[in-house]
Parts: sequence; structure tokens; C-alpha cells
Amino acid sequence: MPRFKAVRGTKDILPEEWPYWYYVERAIRKVTRLYGYEQIATPILEETGLYVRGVGQGTDIVDKEMYTFEDRGGRSLTLRPEFTAGIMRAYLEHGMHVRPKPVRLYSVGPIFRYERPEAGRYRQHTQFNVEAIGEQDAALDFEVISLALQFFEELGFSKYRLQLNSTGCPKCRPNYVSVLVDYYRDKRDVICDDCKRRLERNPLRVLDCKAEQCQPVIAGAPNIRDHLCDDCRAHFDQLLQYLNNAGIEYDINPRLVRGLDYYTKTVFEVWVQGIGSQNALCGGGRYDGLIEELGGPPTPGIGFGSGIERLVLTLQEQGIDVPPAPKPDVLLIHLGTEAKAQAVRLVSELRHRDVPALVTYGQKSLRTQLRDANRAGVQVAVIIGEEELRNEAVQLKWLDKGVQETLPREEAVQKLVELFTLKDA
Repeated sequence: MPRFKAVRGTKDILPEEWPYWYYVERAIRKVTRLYGYEQIATPILEETGLYVRGVGQGTDIVDKEMYTFEDRGGRSLTLRPEFTAGIMRAYLEHGMHVRPKPVRLYSVGPIFRYERPEAGRYRQHTQFNVEAIGEQDAALDFEVISLALQFFEELGFSKYRLQLNSTGCPKCRPNYVSVLVDYYRDKRDVICDDCKRRLERNPLRVLDCKAEQCQPVIAGAPNIRDHLCDDCRAHFDQLLQYLNNAGIEYDINPRLVRGLDYYTKTVFEVWVQGIGSQNALCGGGRYDGLIEELGGPPTPGIGFGSGIERLVLTLQEQGIDVPPAPKPDVLLIHLGTEAKAQAVRLVSELRHRDVPALVTYGQKSLRTQLRDANRAGVQVAVIIGEEELRNEAVQLKWLDKGVQETLPREEAVQKLVELFTLKDA
């Protein structure tokens, strides 16, 4: 047994899994280009106060899930538990408010949360994140949701469903929270301990509880849509009209609240079956007060995040074929010390001319090296032996065709360059 193993809640991504990751990354590049979103990368380390203030004291993320430590300078730092707060910090720090609105951004990178590992959910996982900043128009909500759905269509997913709700705004939400707390007042003896704590610190989160004992109580809870102000109701109705006009199906889910304090008005998730107890492929919503909470001017925004590990698992469970990972096309085989020196020089030349190529190492028989070529999946083996050295030639053995030919060295190199030069990386 190995002495060390991957830390619980983390995962090694092995070479055979990367075709799925490349497939997802291609879909990300395509849809973000179609919708005009530019990439931004922020550090995985931020000041802890950014998340306490942005995500919210009393949320599960801040209270139970963040990886927080004090550095050697005495500063409290936190590994990124979500993208949005850090991107809003960068938006303010670099004066991105002067850009045309909305500012459209996306990110791909690791996030860290200390939560119970389960299917497709890890304590370190990789997220595709989208943000649209600077407009409160419901049409922008429609754009962000459409981007998410087109992304899943590009991946080839089936049997997914859009879930929608409005969580109101600072003007109308407090009244609903008061009604919700009153409803729960005589039910404390039947709800779980987490919900008892949430009622004191973050009451909306009781609607998102997964404990079996809480489900009957949640089912009878008052509907937040009955308590929306005129502005929030009009915004949500306008979004539904855009979705209806586009023929996009959805479910209005009054229990959908999301787990972060900064959400206002629209919240949404996309659900899929078959990936464990957590069935959301992505989740997001509006955060119209977040930048103001971080010290900036009132600036609306909307976004979503989607975990790539969960996307890969869904691809596998839905049996979606992905292109295989590219393999080198050429392998240099050598027989003897002088032939090996020639092979090492030729493989370097091919690589510098953008031909994916390998060379065998050590001193092996021709049979063993040909077996290596087959295992590597190359199309052609370039064989250099004593006779080829004398004639300044090489032998090309086409493994997929079972034929071989001997060509002058430079002619053979030119042929390989014409056939196998990478068109793009």
C-alpha cells in the first residue's frame, strides 16, 4: 500500500479522464465566445473578510465550510470557496466599472469547501463561473440562463430541467422572513438542529434543508412569491415572458433559495437525474447588492457556477461519447548506439516542426520497440538501424496499414511534417 493517499474530498484526474475535461473546456470556450464573455482569473487566496462580508455571516459556507488560516504576516486568508465575491473585488480594484455595461466575464478554476464528499462533489473541485455586471434588466437574466442551457446542450446532456424562483429584495424580503419565522415558531420540536440554527441566523436557508424530518414542514411553508414587492414581481414576470417567448421550459420552485446571502430577485438551478443526492448541474442568480456591500457603488449583477467534476460524471452516466485525447503520431525506433543518437536528433527536429513524436529509451529489441509503438497509439514507426544509417535513410512502418517504406532521411521528415503538423494546440 502507498504511504500517502489523496486527501479525503480531493481527486486525482488521471490521463484517461482528460478527454472529458477537454470536451467540457471546448464547450466553455465556444459558448462564452458566442455570448461575448471574456475570461478573468483571480487568486485562490483572498482576505477572509471578503467572504464574511460578501457571502454572509451565518451561511454554511462561512460558518462551516471555508478553509481559513493565518499567514506568517498575521493576516487571515481563505482559500476561494466561490468565485463571485473575488471577481467583484477585482471589478472594483481595477476600475472595471468604466467598461461598457454589462461587463461579461467568465472564470474556470478550483474552489475549496469543507463539506461532505459525495458523487461529483469534492472539497476541492473545479468550477466554470459566469458573471454579467452592471445591468438590472430581466433580459440579462435571460441571457445568462440561456448561456447555461446552451452550454449543456453543447455538451449533449438530456433530461435536465431549469428551476426558477425569486427571493425578493431588501425591500420585500424582510416581511417574508418574518412570516416564515412565525410559521416555524411552533415547529421547532420537529425540525433538525441545523434548521433551528438557520432560523436564528439565516431563515431563508430552512427552505433548502435536505433532512427528511424537515420536508413536511417545508412543504407547508408560505410561498415567497406571495410576498414580493411590485418591482420584484414585475422583474420575475418579465423573465418568464422572455423564457416563454423562446420556448424554454422551466419549473417555478418556491423552495429554491440558494446558499449565499448576496442573492436577490432571480435565482435558478439546472437539475439532472443520476448523479447522487445533489442533482444540480449549476446554480446562480442575481446579486444586486453585493458590490455595494463590498464598498462600491450600487451595481447589479447576475451569474452562475457549474462544477466540472459533476459535468464529467454526468457525461459518463449519460453515455455521451467524447473525442479521444490526441496521441503522438510518430515514434522513433533505433537499433544501436549511433542509431539512437540519430533518433534523438530526429525526434527533436520533428517536435520543433510541430509534429507530435516520441522516441524509445534504453536499449530494446526491435520487437519490444514496435510493441511500445502500438501501445502508444502512434500511426507510424520511424525505424533507424545500421542499414538506414549507411544509406542516410529511414524506414517508415505504418502501423494502421501494415505497410512500410524506406525513404531518404530528409524526404521522410518532410513527409511526416506534411502529414502530421499540428494545425492548432
